[in-house]
Amino acid sequence: MAEPDIKSFERRMDGAVETLRKEFGGLRTGRASTTLLDPVYVDAYGSSSPLNQVATVGVPEPRLITVQVWDRSLVKAVEKAIREAGLGLNPQSDGQTLRVPIPELNQERRQELAKVAAKYAEQARVAVRNVRRDGMDMLKKLLKDGDISEDEQKTWADKVQALTDAHIKKIDEALATKEKEIMQV
Repeated sequence: MAEPDIKSFERRMDGAVETLRKEFGGLRTGRASTTLLDPVYVDAYGSSSPLNQVATVGVPEPRLITVQVWDRSLVKAVEKAIREAGLGLNPQSDGQTLRVPIPELNQERRQELAKVAAKYAEQARVAVRNVRRDGMDMLKKLLKDGDISEDEQKTWADKVQALTDAHIKKIDEALATKEKEIMQV
């Protein structure tokens, strides 16, 4: 009798939650931070690269991020990537350096950030549900191949569902915490 590898599904679900936490780390409220630009990917040299692989990111002032682009030909691409990252930032070019002022968080901006946080949370939920679907498909295959009985399949399916529910709950809690942090004046 083959036993389904529930641990691998749990690891994948944990990965989705961890990714969400990293994305939330990029949603800074009020103060400039280098992690704010972590979700930014630049189309450079024919592929999509993280910003920190094509530029140096610094925070000289609490409300300003500087991006020192290493290759002059990528300045426009980096500027475009930051502008289109959905972070509500508007970089200003200064030669090879981009200045990214962090806007004051008014109520409208807070609501925008809350929407971005909700979008990240939904992506994480989808990732967890995809892992659940993979688990259920594997269980169906094992049942079809005769490796497990229907009762065992039901038991394992319940375990996969419990894992899914627990991870969705973690995601919802993380979102609630982040929204509270964002909306705090």
